[in-house]
Amino acid sequence: MEFLSPSTLEEALEAKHAHPDGVPIMGGTDVMVELNFDKRRPRTLIDLSRVPELSELGPEQGRIRLGAGVSYTRIVDGLGTSAPALAKASRTVASPQIRNRGTVGGNLGGASPAGDTHPALLATDAVVELASVRGRRTVPAREFYLSLRETACREDELITAVLLPEPTGPQQFAKIGTRNSMVIAVTSFSLALDPHTRTVGTGLGAAAPTPVRAEAAEEFLAAEFDWRDGSNLSEATVRRFGDLVASAARPIDDQRGSADYRKHALAVMARRALSWSVTDYRKGATRCA
Repeated sequence: MEFLSPSTLEEALEAKHAHPDGVPIMGGTDVMVELNFDKRRPRTLIDLSRVPELSELGPEQGRIRLGAGVSYTRIVDGLGTSAPALAKASRTVASPQIRNRGTVGGNLGGASPAGDTHPALLATDAVVELASVRGRRTVPAREFYLSLRETACREDELITAVLLPEPTGPQQFAKIGTRNSMVIAVTSFSLALDPHTRTVGTGLGAAAPTPVRAEAAEEFLAAEFDWRDGSNLSEATVRRFGDLVASAARPIDDQRGSADYRKHALAVMARRALSWSVTDYRKGATRCA
């Protein structure tokens, strides 16, 4: 196995161009597990931990630029206000040691349907930045996941950053696992309300071959929600929202849970997330005039 360790983004892109089958590694929280269990044996590893640009975090043209190598710990500590759903999701990842190493870029690259950050990226309409020696391009998170563990990232490209819109309303994330920590999600859900555009965003994890949205639920809630005052929704409306979220799922039966349980859990999490969001909205989230 060849091990490459570029120190600049230009060198990293050249390495990926020369070795399109090379596997990028940053925190190694997923890749090293696959190597240790002999589930993957790549010819080339491209270590990105020395590339400074990938660890940058800060504002950029009205959005937050989150470098692909920024750790979950930094997200939890620094983005609780500016990206609350992603910060909540990052807080649920494994243990403190894993959060110190793991990254959103790695989560995107692995594209596991159960990845903790995917629902928040979908719900908040985040944008993924991809780069190669040919240049840079951006892909909305909602178009990034193509099929099981297949993404819009081309073989000569690296994930360099995620661009996060500034929140204008409440954002929530919920996850169900077989225990409180160090666990892969049985299923997960994220919700974002945008009072400026009067739209709703959702994201479902471990509910289909890819992370997915519940578009019918989004349209239903956008029409029913009181964007001016955030008044309480009827029980029937809340229940209908949960049912529409569950209907968007295409889960499987596996060792972590049954398909029926996953659908039930998604409906419950959706109703709870909506209740939390209504409360937060009335407490002072930015409103439409």
